Amino acid sequence: MGANDRFWLKHYPPGVPADIDYNQYKSLVQLLDEAFKKYSALPAYTCMGATLTYRQLDEQSAAIGAWLQSKGFGKGKRVAIMLPNVLQYPVVLCGVLRAGCTVVNVNPLYTPRELEHQLKDSGADAIFILENFATTLQQVLDKVPTKTVVVCAMGDMLGFVKGLLVNFVVRNVKKMVPEYSLPSAQRFLEVLADGHRMTLKAVEVGHDDVAFLQYTGGTTGVSKGATLLHRNIIANMLQCEAWYQPALKKLKPGEYPLTVTALPLYHIFALTVCAMMSMRIGGQCLLIPNPRDIPGFVKELSKYKFHVFPAVNTLFNALLNNEDFKKLDFSRLILTAGGGMAVQEAVAQRWLKVTGCPIAEGYGLSETSPVATANRSDTDKFTGTIGLPVPSTEIAILDDAGNKLPVGATGEIAIRGPQVMAGYWNRPDETAKVMTPDGFFRTGDIGIMDAEGYTKIVDRKKDMILVSGFNVYPNEIEGVIAMHPGVLECAAVGVPDEHSGEAVKLFVVKKDPALTERDLQEFCKENLTGYKKPKYIEFRTDLPKTNVGKILRRELRDQKKAA
Repeated sequence: MGANDRFWLKHYPPGVPADIDYNQYKSLVQLLDEAFKKYSALPAYTCMGATLTYRQLDEQSAAIGAWLQSKGFGKGKRVAIMLPNVLQYPVVLCGVLRAGCTVVNVNPLYTPRELEHQLKDSGADAIFILENFATTLQQVLDKVPTKTVVVCAMGDMLGFVKGLLVNFVVRNVKKMVPEYSLPSAQRFLEVLADGHRMTLKAVEVGHDDVAFLQYTGGTTGVSKGATLLHRNIIANMLQCEAWYQPALKKLKPGEYPLTVTALPLYHIFALTVCAMMSMRIGGQCLLIPNPRDIPGFVKELSKYKFHVFPAVNTLFNALLNNEDFKKLDFSRLILTAGGGMAVQEAVAQRWLKVTGCPIAEGYGLSETSPVATANRSDTDKFTGTIGLPVPSTEIAILDDAGNKLPVGATGEIAIRGPQVMAGYWNRPDETAKVMTPDGFFRTGDIGIMDAEGYTKIVDRKKDMILVSGFNVYPNEIEGVIAMHPGVLECAAVGVPDEHSGEAVKLFVVKKDPALTERDLQEFCKENLTGYKKPKYIEFRTDLPKTNVGKILRRELRDQKKAA
């Protein structure tokens, strides 16, 4: 990649290199081994008052890895992790990678339908799951290839006394664990104890081995696994570290960054920017299992001096509307990274005023591990753009035929760099649709790049709806709603929402005149994760269509705007 072609490099902050060298690690396993040795006495992850040092993370994850190997899990095997931000997550994450296996991240809030699809599609042979969600797995276990099940409890890694108390409250007071029956499942602490009696065998893992299957919505309504290799994640972690150098240089000698990890680690943003980048630089991740509990979240923040704060616009906004948040100590906050959805200017300005630290907004996708562009971390100027391409990355604006357009022209944003996925898992047809012959990934977002290299997103080629940083695909919603016997036809579109950026609005033509909004909401509750559920439902006598009968979602969106 010639530096001359990348005219944006001259607008890079001082100290940020044009390129990174991902060959410094041959795998993520080597990166983890380095962190365990180099930072052994330092805190790695903290959750609910309990902390794992890098040495403890080494020991515990080696036990999980050894146990997996004893069950025949090694290179090429997929292991699903269905956990929120609790200490078991990094232990299992590192254990699976060290065993040589591939991690399949699963949203714990999935419905049985969504979980069944992902376990079947990925071919995951094992799953680590929090008991709060075990009933979901029970409903699909006989239909999926997943035969090895390990059940975790909230208090498992909080120490004996505190663990018992937390588990008692979660199960009996808050009633957060629905009854379930998984007769062949093993408990996490038993697995850990067994693993400690075993030895982890070194596995030869390289750049081209699959580290993660990161599931993302499909325009066909079917969720697809972005195949992320070890080199993809290594590259993106190093790209983030390089890009954030101006901020990281503000650390005092001997000071290691504490990263507020409220974004779920199963989401690619937190996985790379929180977990991986933190372990690379000896940082500590403060895990927040339930960031929706804003008062509880703020109370937890009040106990720490934090340095790095990645979040989405909705979370920034919710925190700014909490009076106690404004009283926190922001004296060591050196980097705020916004992503997942557009950061609103009003929110960015308020954040800067309250914390003294600007939000550096970035952009990326599961398919790009995820970071492709970001705004500078050494300026408080709100650009309203997604920033500049990060090191070793090219952004091109393409026309429908795949030709590169000049600066200032509007077209599809395409990304080329070492962080771009190997393709969609077992879907060469879908991969072919998004990859150009010369290695650019077509994002489906429409953008325009200015003379300095800053890109602005102006529209979406896909009909995707972005709810609080999560992709929602209309085809999936419509496919589910169409299964309701009272529905003749339907269409889902995104409408602006002050809390989540966008919300799902559903237009329905009834087959059964008695069908009500409540009927549909109940149906959605059973079949769709919370963020995918329609916030608004409107009944119509008909829907706008093309001359070949295709429903015109864009027209419904435009009618909404006009209204």
